[in-house]
Amino acid sequence: MNLTKREFMQVMGAGSMAGLNMNAYAQADSSVAAKGLYDIPKFGQVSFLHMTDCHAQLKPIYFREPSVNLGIGSMKGQLPHLVGEHLLKTAGVRPGSAEAYGMSYLNFEVAAKRYGKVGGFAHLATLVKRLKASRPGALLLDGGDTWQGSATSLWTNGQDMVDACKLLGVDVMTGHWEFTYGMERVQEIVNKDFAGKVDFIAQNIKTQDFGDQVFKPYVMREMNGVPCAIIGQAFPYTPIANPRYMVADWAFGIQDENMQKMVDEARAKGAQVVVVLSHNGMDVDLKMASRVSGIDAIMGGHTHDGMPVATLVNNKGGKTIVTNAGSNGKFLGVLDFEVKNKKITDFRYKLLPIFSNMLPADKEMDALIHKIRAPYEAKLNESLAVTEGTLYRRGNFNGTGDQLLLDALMDVQGADMAFSPGFRWGTSLLPGQAITREWLMDMTATTYSYATVSEMTGETIKTILEDVCDNLFNPDPYYQQGGDMVRVGGLEYVCRPNEKMGNRIGEMRLKGKLIDANKKYKVAGWAPVAEEAKNQNLKPVWEVAEQWLKASGGKVSKRKLNTPKLEGVLPNPGFAAV
Repeated sequence: MNLTKREFMQVMGAGSMAGLNMNAYAQADSSVAAKGLYDIPKFGQVSFLHMTDCHAQLKPIYFREPSVNLGIGSMKGQLPHLVGEHLLKTAGVRPGSAEAYGMSYLNFEVAAKRYGKVGGFAHLATLVKRLKASRPGALLLDGGDTWQGSATSLWTNGQDMVDACKLLGVDVMTGHWEFTYGMERVQEIVNKDFAGKVDFIAQNIKTQDFGDQVFKPYVMREMNGVPCAIIGQAFPYTPIANPRYMVADWAFGIQDENMQKMVDEARAKGAQVVVVLSHNGMDVDLKMASRVSGIDAIMGGHTHDGMPVATLVNNKGGKTIVTNAGSNGKFLGVLDFEVKNKKITDFRYKLLPIFSNMLPADKEMDALIHKIRAPYEAKLNESLAVTEGTLYRRGNFNGTGDQLLLDALMDVQGADMAFSPGFRWGTSLLPGQAITREWLMDMTATTYSYATVSEMTGETIKTILEDVCDNLFNPDPYYQQGGDMVRVGGLEYVCRPNEKMGNRIGEMRLKGKLIDANKKYKVAGWAPVAEEAKNQNLKPVWEVAEQWLKASGGKVSKRKLNTPKLEGVLPNPGFAAV
């Protein structure tokens, strides 16, 4: 596609004006506010609606965006590595507005009380229906991480989300955490529940033995006379980031060469618009956009980046739009294309926040959610304690929600230190809210959430931290596997993200004393990827945390974050001291 700088700035300006008007809308009643937020003019002939990383959140929630999302090397100061004021300035969004609340951590507690909860499939369904009605032929794309992240998704083996997505009208989907239900379950859903309704696509998943495609690599759809191709890109590092045994017969990977082949094939079949539905993570998408030509847009997920503006990437074929639609059902991306003479001539992009008090609940979806949750409501709503501080997860190094899990693991299991995975899913609680079993499951619900205790030498501990740190801060995005830094309880250390592998972690201390490389320490953790863990009769982590919460006397004090001392990266627009 060929867009001039002037055309791009016009698009940016349109988004900026929308942001400046948000505060006025928020001051009005919800119906007027919703009209200003969600009644966006139809543009062009081709429209894609994009959701991703909802992590099985059917109900409206609170979700605090990160205050730390460091960009390293060439990524420093670039989207998606902007937080707080830097992100709002880039997007032209006024601090204190509803949109600022959706996109940033700024004044989170005050803004949350003012603007309310976000997301919820019943409210999302209302917006999807409105946009599909105003954009005939529009396709709803689901970027994955949809069937995992809640108690009901775990307890129903993902069926709650499968049913909800069919009712929502998802047209095309790719995946990541879906695969942690195992190959048979995924194939059962794709071949039975989704048959004739939802296309599950992934060009980069092949059989280990003969290299055959496991799923359709792409689909062709005609929209208002314009042939369009949607190519699937599942999470390339699933067998590394998650247990290998769950996808034992499948090979993954980024597979640029095959992606180029699929793009060329779709173009040869007459596709005038080619969109990649990706679960790479945004940094990987940006690099892929520079290497593979002929892609008009990559609509991405995995890294949970709510991007209010599109990024344009140059490649030998022209330009590729890269977007990302956040997480937890907070946003719906809308990408409209104008096509003339079989070529894209212009586009419009909007990232729409889903405010549950501005969008009425769709009755049909609301009824389905009620039916899904009814057998579990008492168990979900049981209060385990009340939090005195905000509980959240997102951030490169730690969040108060993970700190709670770390404190519980160490106290209950008598460990010297604890590790909690750098997962980016998990909802937030405000001070004074009940810590329910539902919230605890929002933070821990996977099919392999076993709590572990093991002895590790100081050398092994450093190796683990170095490995995860390289995964997060390797300057080459293709060596990044997503997620944040492992959260650490009890252990203090220095982190130097700009250094090379082996030199990023230093000065590890336990209770002020330097860690001995040869000494063994008792380390608690959870979510091991090793297959043998499932046969060891280990408790799930939520049982350990629940035991700790019930012994808290009904109240949990504000968690004091244990975060590393950072060296060599500040100041950085992806870091805000809070």
